[in-house]
Amino acid sequence: HNVETLANIPPIINRGAEWFNAIGTERSTGSKLFCVSGHVRKRGNYELPLGTPLREIIFEHAGGMRGDKPFKACIPGGASTPVLTTEHLDVPMDFESVVEAGSMLGTGAIVVMEEGTDMVDVARRLMRFFVHESCGKCTPCRGGTRQLADTLDRIVAGQGQKGDIELLQNICGNMVGNTFCPMGEAAVNPVLSTLKRFPDEYEYYIEHKRSLTAAH
Repeated sequence: HNVETLANIPPIINRGAEWFNAIGTERSTGSKLFCVSGHVRKRGNYELPLGTPLREIIFEHAGGMRGDKPFKACIPGGASTPVLTTEHLDVPMDFESVVEAGSMLGTGAIVVMEEGTDMVDVARRLMRFFVHESCGKCTPCRGGTRQLADTLDRIVAGQGQKGDIELLQNICGNMVGNTFCPMGEAAVNPVLSTLKRFPDEYEYYIEHKRSLTAAH
């Protein structure tokens, strides 16, 4: 169903299943294309064995952080995958391990963020993407993504109100399990994962009408 899957077929036919299964982990065999972007020195596509640690991908293959600021978080598998933080740097990047860490490997599109990144604004930007991508067929996705984006826009603009965190959680709860396709359900992950990993940034925005990262 995608180019990466199809590209694996000829070498498997030519070299055999044993060769392919010798790469990667016992349950996640083969290699994976990791597209690394964000605050790293060497953005690019890296084909590596499944199970390669996140730390190795970022700090060896992608050259490490772009400047003096340390690693803060990353999106490990594309826009709809929950964010990971410093405690997850040694997670093997295979399908099972990333799920155990609370996220998904997805497409292998790793977006790296340095300390000082505004995680509420990250969620806002990602939600604007999902508003654009929603086909509009079902109300939970069509309306839910827009409500999430509008609420995040308001918070980042310094107009957050008491109860906005609960509002975001309620909107996400009404989307999960109620959308026509998986995209609508996955669209809540940027909001729910940043709320889980960085609740203080949301609370600061609502109370002080500005970003916690800007304040520091």
